[in-house]
Amino acid sequence: MKNNYFLTIVIVVFFIVRSNGQENKIIETKSKYTAHNKGKFFVSWGGNRENFSKSDVRFWGKDYDFTVNNMVAHDKGQGYSIDYINPVRMTIPQTNFKMGYFINDHYSIAVGTDHMKYVMDQNQFANVKGNINLPLTDVGSSYNGTYNNEPVEMTKNFLQFEHTDGLNYVNAEFCRHDDISSIFKIKNTDKIQINLTEGIGAGFLYPKTNTTLLGKPRHDDYHISGYGISLKTGINLTFFKYFYLQGELKGGYINMADIRTTTSSEDRASQEFFFLQRIIAIGGIFKI
Repeated sequence: MKNNYFLTIVIVVFFIVRSNGQENKIIETKSKYTAHNKGKFFVSWGGNRENFSKSDVRFWGKDYDFTVNNMVAHDKGQGYSIDYINPVRMTIPQTNFKMGYFINDHYSIAVGTDHMKYVMDQNQFANVKGNINLPLTDVGSSYNGTYNNEPVEMTKNFLQFEHTDGLNYVNAEFCRHDDISSIFKIKNTDKIQINLTEGIGAGFLYPKTNTTLLGKPRHDDYHISGYGISLKTGINLTFFKYFYLQGELKGGYINMADIRTTTSSEDRASQEFFFLQRIIAIGGIFKI
């Protein structure tokens, strides 16, 4: 009988101790700043490199209407530079700014600007279709004629085409975030936390297009030119609760139906293409 009483006491004590241990773990988890995201704000700044698909670019105005088929273009990466944090020169490199808010522990909304740069490969040969009939007094009149998918060298006298003061993609994003720290056996996520993120975005293009077309003076000002949509995935490393480093792959589609090219409002261009960005950004996450 005494043995039964003793066994009963041991079992009761065991369950009490175990229950208290589980409660302590729950309390410990809940007390971690990184355990929950709802209500937190975040802001980030970073840089990017990108690739672009080939694009058919149509140019039209009072005395011309032609298309450059399968135009090849590249970005204008600057590499590691102090310009990324120099307020006077921040628009020179390719940059990404974002600020957002967690609507719950797993989902956030954000707005930002992807400052990409698009540069046509100079001196490439591309097929041109259309017509040019400029007044003979114009510098570009030497290119007058009808083109039927004829290869033309993109010399500086014929065409320089770039969005280098910004292929500015001003966008809003809706993203999901998942803590995957446990996969790497990280217990204290307030010191380091690893998150997986995926999202969708959409916005408008606000480029400053630098174009020298047939010797005409360029427009050289900002102009809303079209729209874009995008998808992304990334890895987020959060350090000491408030600071993070994030790497992303972001791909999308851009359609610019109204590009200003010269000082004349009659001169326009249009194009559409796909892009792929590689982004590295630093940021902070906090509650107000």
